Amino acid sequence: MKRVIYCAAALGLLALVVPAAYAAIATPALPFEKYELSNGLEVLLSEDHTVPLTSVEIWYHVGAKNEVAGRTGFAHLFEHIMFQGSRDVPEDTYFKYLEGAGATLINGTTDFDRTDYFETVPSNQLDLALWLESDRMGFLLDTLTQERLDNQRDVVRKERQQSTENVPYGVAEEHFYKALFPAPHPYNGVVIGSHADLQAATLDDVKNFFRTYYVPNNATLAIVGDFDPSTIKATVEKYFGPIPRAAEPVPEQITVAPITAERREALTDDVELAKVYYGWVTPSSFQPGDAELTLAANILADGKASRLQKALTIDKAIASDITASQYPLQHGSVFSIAVTGNPGQTTAQLEAAVWPVVAGLASAPPTQEELNRALTAWQASTLRQLQALGGFGGKADMLNYYNHHTGDPGYLPKDFARMEAVTPASLQKVFAEQITAANRVVVDVSPEVKTDEAKPVAPNGGAK
Repeated sequence: MKRVIYCAAALGLLALVVPAAYAAIATPALPFEKYELSNGLEVLLSEDHTVPLTSVEIWYHVGAKNEVAGRTGFAHLFEHIMFQGSRDVPEDTYFKYLEGAGATLINGTTDFDRTDYFETVPSNQLDLALWLESDRMGFLLDTLTQERLDNQRDVVRKERQQSTENVPYGVAEEHFYKALFPAPHPYNGVVIGSHADLQAATLDDVKNFFRTYYVPNNATLAIVGDFDPSTIKATVEKYFGPIPRAAEPVPEQITVAPITAERREALTDDVELAKVYYGWVTPSSFQPGDAELTLAANILADGKASRLQKALTIDKAIASDITASQYPLQHGSVFSIAVTGNPGQTTAQLEAAVWPVVAGLASAPPTQEELNRALTAWQASTLRQLQALGGFGGKADMLNYYNHHTGDPGYLPKDFARMEAVTPASLQKVFAEQITAANRVVVDVSPEVKTDEAKPVAPNGGAK
């Protein structure tokens, strides 16, 4: 473990200074133990006595992928309900218990594929964190009333307004995913769901969703940090063992329809700058091609030396923001490029500048220097996560992430190996196959045309 921490610290500067030549590093390892309770709860343990803190994180293997048409947004709705109290935890006291005990990083997140809840506590408060997590897993429905559902549904609907409808480009991103994944694919839209579906949900609908997916045999508990290895399993059994196993959730049957012709949409929004989104449905997480596209995104848009940044922000000075990413998902990943123009630029001008750069990576392999830079940046970013016990991307999150997507919490060395196996030729081959004009989604967002407001008239008849 000390070696892992040292590697992470030593590579912390790589985001700033990246050598042109790749120098192999020691394959990192994240020690852990994985076992299962009789009720099906997976448990991941990883000791780290560097500081007297322990991170607790539960991943429920449920997300938007498990929702059905007409009942979207349930997984995210429970992200809110889960903090409102359970049988032995009075309403609105969850945060008070933890913050009063010195906890940090208390949060929950929902994705298309999973939902997670986490907190980092002083190690002498580990029992408190485990009790709170077990109480809402086993006894949340004891206190879920129509009033509480209505309250949290209103909170989520307001959040949707604030995060999607009333933010620049928010609606465009929803249209983007709807175009990539037409219904009935459950990635169709945004994780938060729709107003209509949230409003239509009944108390029985919501309770049945919880009984199906928020059960020990559909969850993984990670405990990382300063705990007593001689007593930890008995402690976990004490809090989670009595919760009964439920019927196994039926595996989702999801078909990803290939995009065989360009899908294009043009929108206007109350924004100042034009923006263009490109997207492709690409190989699912950790499948062949996923590694190549992860590094390709870096080559295209990460840092001033990247191809799109250099061409659009430096050479032509027509863009103010550029991102590219390979978003790994279980039922079709998303390779995306988003370019925001400078004042006065149109979406047509942006597209004319972007596409030749993208096509260039399909027509010829990247240089070894470009690939080295992308690989080193990915490794530095990944290793930097090991500096935190929990929270977004910490050790507990990493163990759960690999376990969720591959079944192997210790996949980290294999992840390094698959990235290091990418060559300029293999990257270009995958990119040329996956990223074409014929299978892309394009969403153009242009500023709304604003008319001059009527000017007030002065008493003498002249304009003020």
